[in-house]
Amino acid sequence: MSNNREQALRDVQHFGEEGGVVPVIDVAATSTFLNPADMERVFLGELAGCYLYSRHSNPTVSAFGQKLAALEGTEAALGLSSGMAAIVSTIEQLAGQGDHVVSARTVYGGTWAYFANLLPRRGVSVSFVDSESVDAIAAAIQPNTKVVYVETMSNPLLGVADLPAIGALCKARDIAFVVDNTFAPTLVTPAAHGADVVIHSCTKYISGGSDLISGAVCASRAFIDRLIDVNTGVVMLTGPVMDPRVAHELYLRLDHLPLRMRAHGAAALKFAQRAQQLGIKVAYPGLESHAHHGRFASIARPGNGAGGMVTLGLESPQVALALANRLQQEKFGLYAVSLGFSRTLMTCPAISTSSEIPAAMQAEMGLNAGLLRMSIGYTGDDEVLWQRFVDCWRQVRG
Repeated sequence: MSNNREQALRDVQHFGEEGGVVPVIDVAATSTFLNPADMERVFLGELAGCYLYSRHSNPTVSAFGQKLAALEGTEAALGLSSGMAAIVSTIEQLAGQGDHVVSARTVYGGTWAYFANLLPRRGVSVSFVDSESVDAIAAAIQPNTKVVYVETMSNPLLGVADLPAIGALCKARDIAFVVDNTFAPTLVTPAAHGADVVIHSCTKYISGGSDLISGAVCASRAFIDRLIDVNTGVVMLTGPVMDPRVAHELYLRLDHLPLRMRAHGAAALKFAQRAQQLGIKVAYPGLESHAHHGRFASIARPGNGAGGMVTLGLESPQVALALANRLQQEKFGLYAVSLGFSRTLMTCPAISTSSEIPAAMQAEMGLNAGLLRMSIGYTGDDEVLWQRFVDCWRQVRG
């Protein structure tokens, strides 16, 4: 397979039943066995590659998985019903009663809540560490550690994980390295830097339309097969499968994902540079002022930018909310959770997407209550939108 991930993505082609340039949507819940004896062999694990039941596998979902795997440089990928379904299924397949997980302390609030509140009920202990320090991760590893979990870019602070160093550490200790790459599809290929499993909330950039809830797990063929094993597979037995209609939509959108990500990155860089010139505290990996600018550049694919996520560090939640309110009124963006939409979305993470994390830990990780997270869109006139931002900023600042 080509080392050029975009070319690999382009080279995956499925035809429709009548030769159409796109695959058809197969909505069958179950599949026929022309040889009845083969069904038993599938249940016994003796016959692989057969479609059985859509909770196990589906042709349209498989086509999407093949295309996403090509983009991420993994052997296989599995579409699931949400990003959280992808996280939960992965972790519970890898860790069980008596095991231990090391997680970055700065992660999406739902991920943190799952690690802190649900995993202990299953007998799995979790240590939250500063993932920007490989030494801190190494110190947290225990004899029963099964997983190290990080985000390529931390949500919401946009810290960049040292994927090669963490990957090497995990390989040396025989620990699964799981990376959430939701913020950086096409920008960073975690599997090339040692990740064993790459997770996406496809609801975000991969969808791009804020109209679908979906997720995916990208990994070795063996691990994907473990997830759908009829006796021990977490996905097979709990059922968080992707609907084939959603898979078909995402399959078609993957072709223009690289273009969209470059457009997000170009708009975000211009905005971040200008906001910084206004004297606002800005975090964006594409800025030389970002603490991990060099690290990001060392793991990113050249020419694709630094993504669409920007944060503004404002002095109080009152200022952040007032600014967001004015920006929404003036049609600069929308105050909403999620990200990756064609238009700019804004939220105050401390009281929204990271609100599951206790205030003390928010302070420990450096999450200011006045932080405004922005997912910069690519539609509209940059100059018009910038002038609207400046006008709103001046109104809020008095």
